Amino acid sequence: MAKGRNCVCHIVARAIDHEIKRLGSDCVYLDISHRPSDFIIDHFPTIYARCLQYGFDLTREPIPVVPAAHYTCGGVMIDKHGRTDIPGLYAIGEVSCSGLHGANRMASNSLLECVVFAHSSYLDICNQIKSVTSPAALPEWDESQVTDSDEEVVVSHNWDEIRRFMWDYVGIVRTIKRLQRAQRRIQLLQNEIHEYYGNFRLTNNLIELRNLALVAAIIIESALRRKESRGLHYSLDYPSVNTAETATDTVLNPENIRLL
Repeated sequence: MAKGRNCVCHIVARAIDHEIKRLGSDCVYLDISHRPSDFIIDHFPTIYARCLQYGFDLTREPIPVVPAAHYTCGGVMIDKHGRTDIPGLYAIGEVSCSGLHGANRMASNSLLECVVFAHSSYLDICNQIKSVTSPAALPEWDESQVTDSDEEVVVSHNWDEIRRFMWDYVGIVRTIKRLQRAQRRIQLLQNEIHEYYGNFRLTNNLIELRNLALVAAIIIESALRRKESRGLHYSLDYPSVNTAETATDTVLNPENIRLL
């Protein structure tokens, strides 16, 4: 992935994460009540109104804050058409690694990419669609070997457990120890989900849980293989950028960008 741009947001997020983990707290508090009320309301009208809905007056008291989760801030390599190395799979925006917005989630850059690469991908899909063959028809689903589950709580609890330990161990600041802890847990959960999947009637929640566990396992494995910190992908065990990887980054040629 291309080198991340300077951005203070990930520094602040790491500091917040450090304090939350150090204190075992659910949040830290942001206090801007020292500024005039008119200034706060004029500059942050939407945030001010939203906080009031939850009982917080931004002009008078601190508000709880935590780092936000960016679920698709990845690095899927693409070409100038948004194509990945998997035929038929395209990636655009902050999930992609085009060489344009670096290793940080730069909102304005990723939004611009969504406009540029969405159009480029659309044109490429139009050119490719005529040569794509339809997959073979799937057999009808046979539910005779499964029953309705009387323990739907397993699905909801597993879902909540994945969400929780991914936030705690695979968040914006990572260590090998935390990642290994998360990996052990996801392996246990995948075994449980596989058993559950094979014995009970499928539901949307069960399918989503299986997919969620698979994505979590891939993220954990990818994080364990990363031996550097780059942009907002930060490891306490490997705080520096791996310059050897930087040399092999794929960055789009500006001439190609103008062709879009």
